Order: sequence, then C-alpha cells, then structure tokens
Amino acid sequence: MNDELFQPSAIIFDCDGTLVDSMPSHYIAWVQTLADYGLTFDEDLFYALGGWPTLKVAQLTIDENQLKDVSAQKLTDIKEAKFEENLDRIKIIQPVVDVVESHHGKIPLAVGTGAIDRICREMLTQVDLLDRFDAIVAADHVTNHKPAPDTYLEAARQLNVPPEECLVYEDTQPGIEAGLAAGMQVIDVRDFYTPERITD
Repeated sequence: MNDELFQPSAIIFDCDGTLVDSMPSHYIAWVQTLADYGLTFDEDLFYALGGWPTLKVAQLTIDENQLKDVSAQKLTDIKEAKFEENLDRIKIIQPVVDVVESHHGKIPLAVGTGAIDRICREMLTQVDLLDRFDAIVAADHVTNHKPAPDTYLEAARQLNVPPEECLVYEDTQPGIEAGLAAGMQVIDVRDFYTPERITD
C-alpha cells in the first residue's frame, strides 16, 4: 500500500513486536517455563507462532507433547509470571513509536493485541506509552482472536471510527490477516524492523 496517499482517521497498533520489542522476553519466559517440563522451544517455531494468544500456544504445547497434570491456563500463568520478571528487557520499536508520537492528540489511537490486558498495560507502562492510547483491545476482550478481525473491529468501534478509515501496524501474519479482514489498511512492521534474537 502507498501509505503516503492514505490518510487514516485512526491508527491501531499491535503491541508485541510492533510497539515494543518484547519478543525476546516472551521467548525467554517460554524457555524457562517449558524447561521445568523437560521441553525445549525452538526460536524459529516461537516466531512462527507470533500473533497467537499465550493460552493458544500453551494448549498447542500440551497437545503436541502430551503433557499430563497441567492445564493450558496454568501453563499460561507460569509463562506470564516469568515474562513479567523480564519486563526490564523490553524496549520500544522507535520507528513505530515515532508514528504514535506524531499522531497522538491529533487522531484516535488504539492498541489491538493478542496479549492479555494486564500484560499489555504493564508493557506500555514500562516504556511510558500507556497514556498515548484511547483504547486497548486485548486477548481477554474478544472471543475470536487474530487472524479473525474481531480485535481490530472492536478497536475501531471503541474509537468510533469506520474500519475502512483505520490504519493498522502489525508484525505477524495472523495480525496482518486480521487487519485486512477488518477492511483496514495494514503496514507490516517486519519490512523495516527485525526483533532481537536470543539464539543463532
């Protein structure tokens, strides 16, 4: 898309990997969590699952490894607790935050994330961005997650802006599909930013 020609009435940002480079911290948290069950987590697979809610990744892990005596919710809770211990590792993705700062106070801004609300707010607070947004739609606010359009449609609804007038910033294929399915223009952050990797 030619974003120079499209003038959005609102912008909606994914959080992890879009506003903040938090993916290394998420990966470390998963590695630490699964190590307790004698499992490893390939980093390429981790990024391939980008955009999936933690609960969905936890259920996939349980199913594929036939884990017993642990629920997806418990695995999620353990992983999120370990992630919170690594919050100080996250950093802003400057080109995207520059967009936030240049539009803040001029047009409505929202976050549409696969993270749960509490974790999203903690991340945005950590990097002093929470007050820039007029709405946050998180994984615990919708039934159907990305690549379904629900997250972005709900964000547009809360901003009171028609979906076709919204611009989305995303870094995962499910997120991009969600934005397009919502009828929005989408910018792929991966075109200009590569997150830090933990393993070679």
